[in-house]
Amino acid sequence: MKFQNPLRPFSHPLLATVCLVGFSVIGIGWVPLAADETVRTSSSAERGYRFLTEHPVLTSDFSQDTFDQVWQSWPEPLRRQAETATLQERRAMAFERYGLTTRPDDDSGKPLQYVVDDDGTWTMNCFSCHGGSVYGKSTPGAPNNRFALQTMTEEIRSTKFKLGRPFSRMDMGALFIPLGTTHGTTNAVVFGMGLMSSRDADLNVVNTPPTSFTHHDMDAPPWWTFHKRPYLYIDGFAEKGHRGLMQFTLIPENGPEFYRENENAFRDVYDYLASLRPPKYEGEVNVDLAEQGRVVFNQTCAECHGTYDRQFGGDDWTYPNRRIPINDIGTDPVRLKALSVEGRKKYASSWFANVGQDDQQDTIVAPDGYVAPPLDGIWASPPYFHNGSVPTLWHVLHPTQRPQVWRRISEAIDDAKMGFSIEVVDKVPLTHPDVAVRRTYFDTRRFGKSNQGHDYPDLLSEDEKNAVLEYLKTL
Repeated sequence: MKFQNPLRPFSHPLLATVCLVGFSVIGIGWVPLAADETVRTSSSAERGYRFLTEHPVLTSDFSQDTFDQVWQSWPEPLRRQAETATLQERRAMAFERYGLTTRPDDDSGKPLQYVVDDDGTWTMNCFSCHGGSVYGKSTPGAPNNRFALQTMTEEIRSTKFKLGRPFSRMDMGALFIPLGTTHGTTNAVVFGMGLMSSRDADLNVVNTPPTSFTHHDMDAPPWWTFHKRPYLYIDGFAEKGHRGLMQFTLIPENGPEFYRENENAFRDVYDYLASLRPPKYEGEVNVDLAEQGRVVFNQTCAECHGTYDRQFGGDDWTYPNRRIPINDIGTDPVRLKALSVEGRKKYASSWFANVGQDDQQDTIVAPDGYVAPPLDGIWASPPYFHNGSVPTLWHVLHPTQRPQVWRRISEAIDDAKMGFSIEVVDKVPLTHPDVAVRRTYFDTRRFGKSNQGHDYPDLLSEDEKNAVLEYLKTL
């Protein structure tokens, strides 16, 4: 699973693919803001959202016209169905196929996941991974667990070839680097490492020898936990800051001056991420059972995941930001090992980790495990584990019953198991004629996709597990 780094000739703006993968965030406890600070933060957060959706910080991917003709590269019978459809119906089909959503409270029809300018040019943004749907409802900040970047890139490239249009770096780079082997996951970390390897500490482009990276898929975390944790990434190696949010814009076209000129805009983006909170569960909750689950949770889970008692009328929460050694947590180790100490040190010495006035941020260059995340809105952000290998919270709580090969079959929530509605199969149907269908299956036997580990729920009785599951709905 190691390949030479082709990012020098084909460096692509994978901000949307990579941006903030693993990013999560601050503090312990809750402190009310002063009125003027609330207004300032609200205003800057609004600017941050507009910046992400309206300001391209990467080179463009394709035109509206190319997107509107991508159906010509679809397999039958889907292509025949699109041929007789209206333009709007074709666009809806393409959104469905590629995991795109429209923007909430916006009738423009533009995708949340791309900046689309007045000329119809599409440029990926951070929402491609961090803006999906919560069981069918478009939700900025939710993991895009349906994003089909590899499939879309292949079919856009094929369409461009038919139309005689030039390829983008994404089109070319995807020939050499896997963008995500399962829909909803991304090989984002590798792009971050590759883009960083070709810069010096001041972000000047430098010549570096070819580098090999370990390709692996990741599941994007929800942004609504950003306000809690002090460090970025699943292993918590980089202290949080607005500069760190800019790392994945390191395309050759963006020189050092780009980062100075756009730093204030990313302060706004930071405020936007910090303003997000999870949606509330709208189904029925057995309050008595949930209260039993809260007690069990606080006795057995809060040590790592924190407390959430404000959901029951209190004002306080805690988050320990605790890193669990890999030999203890037992989840897939590929992500932890994929980032080298040298690469982490390079980040630590760069402009991204120096927040100004010689104030160097803390960087953990040799983390020994993964940080237990906050569980705010956990019911709304399947699949679970950092690689997206577990489809429901019920399966998280029942380690021995996690399926080996599964796929999502509906947008609707599985209210009993809290997560995806799935089917379990023996193997991926590799002979299926539509590659997009094949990529909807998650095979936990593949490299980097293990669903093992986090066996702590085995210490609970079945009644305790049911109570905890009910309690998780309230977070």
